[in-house]
Amino acid sequence: MSDKENTIISATACGKIILTGEYAVVFGYPGIAIPAPFSVTVHFQKDESIGDVALQWDATPEWKAYVEDIINLCISLGTVPSGTITIDNTIPLNKGMGSSTAFVIALAKCLLGEDCEEQAVMIEDTVNPSHSGIDFAVIWNRAPIIFKKDEIPELINLPDNLLDGAFLIDTGNPDQQTSELVMWVQKRKDALKDPLKTIGDCSKKLQQSDDILEIFREHNKAQQSLGVVSDKVKDLITKIEQEGGAAKVVGAGGRTGGSGMVLAINIDASKIPSQYPIIQL
Repeated sequence: MSDKENTIISATACGKIILTGEYAVVFGYPGIAIPAPFSVTVHFQKDESIGDVALQWDATPEWKAYVEDIINLCISLGTVPSGTITIDNTIPLNKGMGSSTAFVIALAKCLLGEDCEEQAVMIEDTVNPSHSGIDFAVIWNRAPIIFKKDEIPELINLPDNLLDGAFLIDTGNPDQQTSELVMWVQKRKDALKDPLKTIGDCSKKLQQSDDILEIFREHNKAQQSLGVVSDKVKDLITKIEQEGGAAKVVGAGGRTGGSGMVLAINIDASKIPSQYPIIQL
């Protein structure tokens, strides 16, 4: 193998944390998201001798199939030589942290080059057809953004200490897929106008105020009205509020089972029931 073939190309994409805007962004309300301190890195080693693009990654069959779909789309959109792909990932999967979009961006940048936004959007539209665009915008820009559908995302400044002491609580995987939940909310959009507007208003308030405690409480109440916070997670958030804190589901949530990650603020982690894994931010 030549030195050129020995070259390994790598690309990284971060996860995301939605502070405000879940579901509301689908209907044109603003949402605010920030990069998460987790990432996926894709490595590609060119090797013409194998005559294919091989994936070496220890993951579930579902996630391997998803990544292979992205690889095949990259091949269809550009010139990708034969070689081997390996993946290092720290983004929690299926937990509302942007993993599905991060894989799209990291793979596209690795196989198609850094300047591949247009192609990456096409891939995202194909593999995540129900996406709102907020995940792609914050992960591509790797900076806090305010997002509104059909408008160019705006980079924003947030206080450095906004999430001091905050942590994520892993409440487990929901019983529903994100696409299923989005369709369920879309079918009920007329009946959900008030909570959707409240969620959008929380984005505006966060830009104007640093009282994130009250904003999160209001946002959580609206998310519960949408029906995307499971009963066990409602109980958990109620206990957090009783201790003087606030919390909200990050991402699509879930009707039953877990609701993915919950972002908690202004509470000591020792107050969280021990069955829930915690990730300090």
